[in-house]
Amino acid sequence: MDFLELATTRYTTKSYQDKRIEKETIEALKEILRLSPSSINSQPWQFLFVSDEKLKNESLAKLSLMNEQRVKQASHLVIFRVMSPALFEEKRSQYISPSGYAFYQQHMKPQGEAYVASWLAHQVYVALGYFLTACASMGIDSTPMEGILKEEYDKYLPDQGYHTLFAVAIGYRDPEDKNQPTLNPKNRLPLTEVIREL
Repeated sequence: MDFLELATTRYTTKSYQDKRIEKETIEALKEILRLSPSSINSQPWQFLFVSDEKLKNESLAKLSLMNEQRVKQASHLVIFRVMSPALFEEKRSQYISPSGYAFYQQHMKPQGEAYVASWLAHQVYVALGYFLTACASMGIDSTPMEGILKEEYDKYLPDQGYHTLFAVAIGYRDPEDKNQPTLNPKNRLPLTEVIREL
């Protein structure tokens, strides 16, 4: 399947079948996330794969608001977290090049902690796009969820200088899921409105 076909057929899954993702596939997804690109190789993230049914279904599902049922049905829940600016400063020397850190010191840090926190969070969103595409290429369906009670999620998770930004339920679609593009075509703005040539 080529990339355009993936973009055409991938959708936000609303209903999952009761089927687990194989361990080997989960391990591959973990490695894909580890290899996600980020500005200056900042890697300001942590990805928690929740397969524990009690934690997923009894604690986190109810904190996922309109997505509660999807979390319960899905094989796994993947929580995307961002590190604090303080932790970033502490860890950066382990993996960021001197030139990358110089760029950060000159262009990012002087703009203040709120700006740095936002910039770090943007890197996690880059990983989200990478992850959703990887899932689609492997025949795995997904539901990205920003509408969760993030602070409440964090009460069930180790702190370690990270906090939750969003989560993604993953699994295999219910064949009757009414949101799939074959039953409910994607509604996108016309190409001429979103793409311009200069």
